[in-house]
Amino acid sequence: MQISATFAGYIYHPVMDLPEGKKIYFASDFHLGIPDRASSLAREKRLCQWLDEIRHDAARIFLVGDLFDVWFEYHRVVPKGYARFLGKLAELTDAGIPIEAFTGNHDLWMRGYFEDELNIPVHHDVIYREYNGKKFLIAHGDGLGPGDMTYKVMKKVFRSPVSQWLYRRLHPDTGIGIAGWFSGLGAKHNDRAEEQFLGPDKEWLVQYAIDIQKRQQVDYFIFGHRHVAVTYPLLDGGLYVNLGDWIRFNSYAVFDGKELDLKYYKSDK
Repeated sequence: MQISATFAGYIYHPVMDLPEGKKIYFASDFHLGIPDRASSLAREKRLCQWLDEIRHDAARIFLVGDLFDVWFEYHRVVPKGYARFLGKLAELTDAGIPIEAFTGNHDLWMRGYFEDELNIPVHHDVIYREYNGKKFLIAHGDGLGPGDMTYKVMKKVFRSPVSQWLYRRLHPDTGIGIAGWFSGLGAKHNDRAEEQFLGPDKEWLVQYAIDIQKRQQVDYFIFGHRHVAVTYPLLDGGLYVNLGDWIRFNSYAVFDGKELDLKYYKSDK
């Protein structure tokens, strides 16, 4: 069954009952492209193997942002590479498996390629869904909660159609090259990548979830962005879930219609 409903002032859908034996999968922060071609290719093949293994029982797959370390879509050009991953996504959607993607802070500039070529809707903000009576809030997580005001201002600038139009005037080799250079300054490229869960008082996304929970009951808050694989029960009910990443953890969440678990994929790739 699938219907529309209102939730926390938003129109959202589907309200859906999962078919018997089917599951919903969530994963994020693949950061394909770093730290080098060989490492990224191994991660890409591992992701494709995981997608092959879950296809038999996947009712829906959510890819919750930062799929690529750099992604900028020109009118007729997208970044080179990732052929195996993009082809696998097309294969799954062609087989009738719904996939939904989110922009993250590294692949902020998606503007139609996933929708047009892969039949994958792309979300740029928080979404609300309900499955088997459980309410989900899903987002990449960048810019949510208190703090990080500098990034929030930068995000508004980066999301501006004017900013994107101006950046698109650069030749793709230059534009994507500059974006890659700035991305290379980030923590994932050096020893600072060993992020840890800081506790509810210092985790902005936990604070965001607590604030939402005061106004509307949510069973599962699903985020990426933080690169920590963790579940944290909230005092007012509900479960905060950070999906981790596929750089260190190969982690993902799965909802079987009754419960949601955080899991770790093991493969020979």
